[in-house]
Amino acid sequence: MNDFFPLRELAFQLHELHGLGEVLSHPRYAMHDRETCDAILDAAHTLASDAFLPHAAISDAQEPHFDGKRVHLPKEVKPAIDAFIAGGFLKAAFDEDIGGLQLPQMVYSSMAALFTAANIGTMGYLFLTVAAANLLRAHGSDAQQKKYLLPMLEGRFFGTMCLSEPQAGSSLADIKTKAIPRADGRYDISGRKMWISGGEHDLSENIVQLVLAKIEGAPAGVKGISLFIVPRHTVNDDGSLGGRNGIRLIGLNHKMGYRGTTNTALAFGDGEPCIGELIGEPHKGLAYMFHMMNEARIAVGAGAVALAMAGYRYALDYTQQRPQGRALSNKNPGSPPINISEHPDVRRMLLAQKSYVEGALSLCLYCARLVDEELASPDAMTKVHAHALLDLLTPIAKAWPSEWCLKANDLAIQCLGGYGYTRDYPVERLYRDNRLNPIHEGTNGIQGLDLLGRKVLSDGGKALQLLFTRMQTTVVTAQTDPLLLEYAMSLKAAMARIQTVTVTLGGTAAQGKMDLAMANSSAYLELFGHTVIAWQWLAQALVAQTALRAADSSDQGFYQGKLAACRYFYRYELPKTTTWAELLLQLDDTLLAVDVASL
Repeated sequence: MNDFFPLRELAFQLHELHGLGEVLSHPRYAMHDRETCDAILDAAHTLASDAFLPHAAISDAQEPHFDGKRVHLPKEVKPAIDAFIAGGFLKAAFDEDIGGLQLPQMVYSSMAALFTAANIGTMGYLFLTVAAANLLRAHGSDAQQKKYLLPMLEGRFFGTMCLSEPQAGSSLADIKTKAIPRADGRYDISGRKMWISGGEHDLSENIVQLVLAKIEGAPAGVKGISLFIVPRHTVNDDGSLGGRNGIRLIGLNHKMGYRGTTNTALAFGDGEPCIGELIGEPHKGLAYMFHMMNEARIAVGAGAVALAMAGYRYALDYTQQRPQGRALSNKNPGSPPINISEHPDVRRMLLAQKSYVEGALSLCLYCARLVDEELASPDAMTKVHAHALLDLLTPIAKAWPSEWCLKANDLAIQCLGGYGYTRDYPVERLYRDNRLNPIHEGTNGIQGLDLLGRKVLSDGGKALQLLFTRMQTTVVTAQTDPLLLEYAMSLKAAMARIQTVTVTLGGTAAQGKMDLAMANSSAYLELFGHTVIAWQWLAQALVAQTALRAADSSDQGFYQGKLAACRYFYRYELPKTTTWAELLLQLDDTLLAVDVASL
């Protein structure tokens, strides 16, 4: 097949579009330049191709199984993970003072996408460990970082996040896991957690479970949640492993995708002591956990992009080589068939995939740049703006790719016809893998509520105006190019629709009609997300137009493809925002008025 994730696309996005060179100019990243970053991505692509991709189908077919004593995984998983760790990729984004490479988030996110596109089941363990390590770096004590963080960066310990419970689901206010203080300052943990990815395996010496629980006497609801380190094996002060902690695997959940990553139901303190260490202050656990959750939400979106990229590239390769049928204008049955990529409807599906995948990738890397700006910029206002924009865009970066890049995987199957839904080809597996992402780290419905209820309305629209200021800069620049003027005006109109809708919904909420204002928050998310992706496409088109004037013949096709995908998105996708805006402006109460008993 064609390359599952082309480095040329990453080079365009990082260097030509999102200005990695500007990020590298900050003192924090002074040890890196374009050549070293490209070399790291090239090495990652090679390892992903050689060690991750070959067993992706094996891990899908040979699901993890529990024999009552231990979880068994395909033999190919452990060597691939060991090679990833040995290559320094696990700690690549961490500071040099703790052994990391101190890579920009833009480069790390690109690197992670390569491994995810190759094999998300194996990458799942590593992604969770990095996220857990980041949380400990931000909120763990010095002793906890020495005890748990450093072994995680060495790849000896892996990490997880334990939020959901069988009876609570996403409603964390209803969790029942308890923490009872011990005389030594630690806590006895008891309760059950569900849907814990990476909760049990033999890939590492230890598993550091980050567990939400309520200390006895804590306030009700989310204000009473604390966060605890609960390792599978206790860790002594000298770093050596102690005995097995009281964490019991109840069973494995059998998923439609991500089958290579164990998904577990766990019991804590069920008949044997389970000891945990409090992170930070009591009752602030949810705020700490959101450090990991927000990182995970952006990573889920990026993972959806990676899976869709792999499916798109496979469909593109297949349709360019598979002859079938003839042009509608050709009435000669004796003439040779044409490749199916020549048929207009197949081109529609390929353009749709390209527009979803490369547009969403641009958004994810823009968010990664915001992380770098907040972390590394010497300018205080730049940091403030980066934080505000990242906070606003997080629900979109999670939800839009996980919905529309899933649609891309659906179209990849359709491109292959009957072969697409057989297991002889990878596109059906990639679809199944990606179908989990609209649920992971907060359903897309939750992201809509977060975007409208908290990110847009709660700050009086300040973050929205900041975003629109940046979008308007792109619009103004594009208006000077006759070939892009149509798109610039369309984007300007879509932005105006968001502003009008937001004022209407905000006013409704201010009148105490919060349920009515929020009833169609999913449509608001679609309206907002499509407009943001259109902005990303206009920015790509501006770069492509400039590059075409100087590109050699070998790169002409690449930039023309960018312009074609931009045209598709503006002609076929952005008009959908008109319908969503009309629905929202009507304050439609269909979802509130329906009698559930009648369904």
